Amino acid sequence: MQNSYSYEELIQCGNGELFGPGNAQLPQPPMLMFDRITHISDKGGEYDKGEIIAELDVNPDLWFFGCHFNNDPVMPGCLGLDAMWQLIGFHLGWLGGPGRGRALGGSIKFTGQVLPKAKKVTYRINLKRVIARKLYMGIGDATMEVDGKVIYEAKDLKVGLFTDTSSF
Repeated sequence: MQNSYSYEELIQCGNGELFGPGNAQLPQPPMLMFDRITHISDKGGEYDKGEIIAELDVNPDLWFFGCHFNNDPVMPGCLGLDAMWQLIGFHLGWLGGPGRGRALGGSIKFTGQVLPKAKKVTYRINLKRVIARKLYMGIGDATMEVDGKVIYEAKDLKVGLFTDTSSF
């Protein structure tokens, strides 16, 4: 199985070309919140259930800096959190899980911020549990670093894959 993905391959996933029709897709830019997945595995990580490492190159031209906030640019915290959910959903699709990904919750602590002068954001996801039954769900803990410093810590992030999303 492939263990890293380029930006072009992530765009293919967003187009529904990576895991097949009706299955996990990443959002398209600008909502795609990472530029590459440098490592993905179904083993390893803190709980030996799998891990994902992804990166976003930061530059002052990123779309959110121009609107969040005027004269006080900062990456919205919800975008970093969404990236972590995106990665868990990608992991479920990568494992072959059927259906479309939907975030189901978790808890997060913010202790820093991403400013336009930053260079790189790194996301680290440690899968705690993957449920592969009628409901296909991943539960993981995650961190988000900016230039090597942990600024977000998330616990028990949950993403499910659903073959029918009409009840949402």
